[in-house]
Amino acid sequence: MLTHHLSFRQITGQLWFGAGKKLLVTLIYFLFFGSALHAQKTSAFPISSPEAQGVSAAGIDSFLNAAAQSKHEFHSFMFLRHGKIIAQGWWNPYQSTLKHSLYSCSKSFTSTAIGFAVSEKRLSVNDKVVSFFAGSLPDTIPPYLASLTIKDLLTMSVGQAVDPTFAIVSKEDNWVKAFLALPIAYKPGSQFLYNSMATFMLSAIVQKVTGQKEVDYLKPRLFDPLGIKGMDWEINKQGINTGGWGLRVKTEDLAKLGQFYLQKGEWQGKQLLPKEWVAEATSFKIDQAPGLAQSKRDSSDWVQGYCYQFWRCRHNAFRADGAFGQYIIVMPDQDAVIAITSETSDMQGELNLIWKYLLPAMHPKALPLNKADDVRLEKHLAALRLPPSTNTGNHINSSFTKTFSIQPNVLHISSITFNMTNNICHVTLKKDSASYMLNFETGKWLPGKTDMQGPGLVTGGREDFSLLVPYKVEGSYGWINSETLQLKLRYIESPHTEIITCHFNGQQLNADMEYSFNYGKNKLVLQGELIK
Repeated sequence: MLTHHLSFRQITGQLWFGAGKKLLVTLIYFLFFGSALHAQKTSAFPISSPEAQGVSAAGIDSFLNAAAQSKHEFHSFMFLRHGKIIAQGWWNPYQSTLKHSLYSCSKSFTSTAIGFAVSEKRLSVNDKVVSFFAGSLPDTIPPYLASLTIKDLLTMSVGQAVDPTFAIVSKEDNWVKAFLALPIAYKPGSQFLYNSMATFMLSAIVQKVTGQKEVDYLKPRLFDPLGIKGMDWEINKQGINTGGWGLRVKTEDLAKLGQFYLQKGEWQGKQLLPKEWVAEATSFKIDQAPGLAQSKRDSSDWVQGYCYQFWRCRHNAFRADGAFGQYIIVMPDQDAVIAITSETSDMQGELNLIWKYLLPAMHPKALPLNKADDVRLEKHLAALRLPPSTNTGNHINSSFTKTFSIQPNVLHISSITFNMTNNICHVTLKKDSASYMLNFETGKWLPGKTDMQGPGLVTGGREDFSLLVPYKVEGSYGWINSETLQLKLRYIESPHTEIITCHFNGQQLNADMEYSFNYGKNKLVLQGELIK
């Protein structure tokens, strides 16, 4: 995000008179874009005004306004046109320097690893999956399993009747063996079924043929050349990268992968990945909904065809995406890339905002410079924020210390202690044999760390989560009334937030625990009794 640390009043000084008004706009413009030029030294991309790249700054601003009015919670946004950053922003407390856990957006990195392995002739997409796992096969190999290829894994057309991902990760230690033991109901390659374990199997194959975890194999081939640093990738109990989820990179790194694919595998004058593979990996391979009415197909980005762990989009675009709203949207016709992290229950709704506001903002040629619109956009990007909890009215209890014993619950929380000191709310949760202190501040986000695992789609999975600890968090609290305290805890390197609403009634506590990705549908109520 391009920001300048002087306040608006400091910038303007005494210039607000007559012709000075015009001078003011010019001054602010050069202050913003002067800082933009400085930022080029630390960014992989040059930075430009939107109009110079044929994009309306007002159109981008309209997108941000629409996002603010929507039900979607955006965390970050980067917009590249002709290889240059024309807009970028992070909604405080999210920051450009933070990694962000990816769900299925990770899959496109796994596809890339397969591409490198193919280019190095370590494997082909027509290789049979069973050929890599002699020691993990069932005693009898059914015909459909025998015919299953890497291409079937890449295109989500394994032929299994249901996605086995959650059943395997929550119950099994040997995911490879469990996957190969499952029945295949349909001829591989014939039917699409989204299947994250298929992507895990691709990661396992990469590790088999290279002797390296996927993240290590990609490092000299993709991550280092693109300047992607500090990434990590979750692993299962056998030390295999999860493949279909669990990669953590920064928002700019998402934009880099998008630009890499837009440039057909070329980076800084070097062809890292064959352009033929890029074309193959991002072109239509299988129809997700054969026979669907064209009217419904025209309104959905989920039925435009699936590629090799990429999705086709409307408007001749393609994308990587992950649950709750991580996107790498590549638009070859517009020579543009859009990277987003967010949390939403309606990913199509977020894509609709892009097509409604950003697509028409792009034009074939440069537009006349509009300093006022540029300054307005930059100020908007600099001011993006997600509101913390605050005290309502005069309901403030700054001296408050109580401990409650909690009735048995699925989270295994046995006690909660509240201690208010100096406007900081210290909350200690005792879970099983461990105690976790979480800190919250009213009216702002308070950064912190915790070993307590937060909400997530694979929280209950049999994985090795140790590389994620300690989790970075931001906490805020507010008294809704004299007996109701709201706590917000953001797991700042993931999409998710916990909200705990504590209702105090004399000796009793009822605490409503909501995870943001459940959107209030599965509220858990903890009941407690005061013990001191």
